[in-house]
Amino acid sequence: MYSSPSEIADFTVITGIRKANLSSVNQFLLGVLAGAFIAFGAQAANFATHTISDAGTAKFIAGLIFPAGLILVLLAGAELFTGNNLMVIALCERKITLLQLLKSWLIVYAGNLAGSVLVALLVSMSGQFGYTGGLLGGFTLKAAAGKISLTFKSALVLGVLCNWLVCLAVWTSFGAKDAVSKAVCAFFPVWVFIASGFEHSVANMYYIAAGIFAKSNALYVSKAIEIGASQSAIDSLNWASMFTANLLPVTIGNIIGGAGFVGVVYWFVYLRGRKS
Repeated sequence: MYSSPSEIADFTVITGIRKANLSSVNQFLLGVLAGAFIAFGAQAANFATHTISDAGTAKFIAGLIFPAGLILVLLAGAELFTGNNLMVIALCERKITLLQLLKSWLIVYAGNLAGSVLVALLVSMSGQFGYTGGLLGGFTLKAAAGKISLTFKSALVLGVLCNWLVCLAVWTSFGAKDAVSKAVCAFFPVWVFIASGFEHSVANMYYIAAGIFAKSNALYVSKAIEIGASQSAIDSLNWASMFTANLLPVTIGNIIGGAGFVGVVYWFVYLRGRKS
């Protein structure tokens, strides 16, 4: 059993109304959970691939693991900023206001950030970055330094491509009638975005925060340089550059890709001008 695209559009409107009417506390707490779930997937992907030298193989394997985060969001219950870009359909249907939409996005985004950074801190405190002689810490630091070294244009466009796929994962999962089908619908688009190296704002909250924590260890810095990170990029890695050099352009791109290329397009095709 699977819903048609027009039925998914109707369901997405109802879902958007429900999300907008959650209390601020619940939105934030569910946002924290989503940030943590995505961070778990990101860390597991790092752990599984940090000793693989071939980039294509590493991305392929990371793509097999990372989708667990979004699957947890969809099945366990959590609020993810990037998936919630589809709330724009309820806005287009005039079922929620622009203020409700922006308030919800902001609260959930803050929750996602808190959950992602919390997991990054706990992983750092656990000593796990010292795995394989500190190579995992070096790998984590290199990945973070690479993300804040992207140009604004590149980060924005990679963000567009990423959330186009993530919102398609959420959209198709809305059409599934059972947990297994929802997980499968979510899995493949997310696998594609990870294997392609696109940029996801919430995942980057973990990746960059983890790199900042790893930067405080001289061993991890030396390992990062050993595997190709530049000293200048490492020096530039901090909380300010996390936002200005990556999260800002990637978040804008995520909104364009998710709200624009998925939400607005499907609203235009299936709901525009239709009587309620």
